Amino acid sequence: MLPATPGRPALRTRRERFDAIALSVVAGVDRRWQDRLGLLEYAVEDAPAVPDDWADGGVPLSALVRGTGSTPSRLVLFRRPIEHRCEGRDDLEALVLTLVVEHLADLLGIEPGEVDARYDPED
Repeated sequence: MLPATPGRPALRTRRERFDAIALSVVAGVDRRWQDRLGLLEYAVEDAPAVPDDWADGGVPLSALVRGTGSTPSRLVLFRRPIEHRCEGRDDLEALVLTLVVEHLADLLGIEPGEVDARYDPED
């Protein structure tokens, strides 16, 4: 398959596909709540940095670092652990939505179902 743009792969990489899904989910939810969220940054990292003495049996899928003053809060999605738990695009979209909604609900002090009606705690 020839690329549409010379020097650029014709097919998206896994990272590019994940970023597109994350951006789509975040844009839809953030648009509704941005006036109440204040300073908030979204990021995608491949994997979390887990210390050697990590006692929790699981690998984090995301993290929320609360900002202070002029420092924005930061919601980070960890791509590889999320992808590892998903069988296809629909699962991936559902899990990203669940993680984003749960963190935004925490920031807003409301129930996740109020942030987005598509929220399903079983996903």
